[in-house]
Amino acid sequence: MPDPKLTHLDQDGQVRMVDVSGKPDTERTAIAKAEIHMLPTTLKLIRDGLIKKGDVLTIAQIAGISAAKRTSELIPLCHPLPLTNVKVELSLDEKLPGIVVIGTAKTIGKTGVEMEALTAVSVAALTIYDMAKSAEKTIRIHNIRLIEKHGGQSGDVINE
Repeated sequence: MPDPKLTHLDQDGQVRMVDVSGKPDTERTAIAKAEIHMLPTTLKLIRDGLIKKGDVLTIAQIAGISAAKRTSELIPLCHPLPLTNVKVELSLDEKLPGIVVIGTAKTIGKTGVEMEALTAVSVAALTIYDMAKSAEKTIRIHNIRLIEKHGGQSGDVINE
């Protein structure tokens, strides 16, 4: 007999998507964050637009937004959601040194958008890595995490 607390298994132990049809539609927001650490010289190349593959920040922003919209295709058993907004913000941080990525996802629906926000920052960070790896082989992606969630049955979560 499967553990009744495991939501992605049915009574026979078979994998399933959680049925959220009985839940009310509510406004939901999630904010995630990632850090990309690099050498100061690499950060300067990005800031000055001198990375050979092009405009790192714009491409990473577009990649993150696009990825959030495709989260259910990437994460098994994740519900496809009608996103009402996705925002990816990138800021250069001389103290890291590196780039901080903040991703926000919003919907009005029956389930949360945490995975969409996390996917947005993860893919934006991977895009930065890909575009700048020719300049530096030691770039590191750190601290991918949910920092806020609002709405739904479990209410608000602040995690920073």
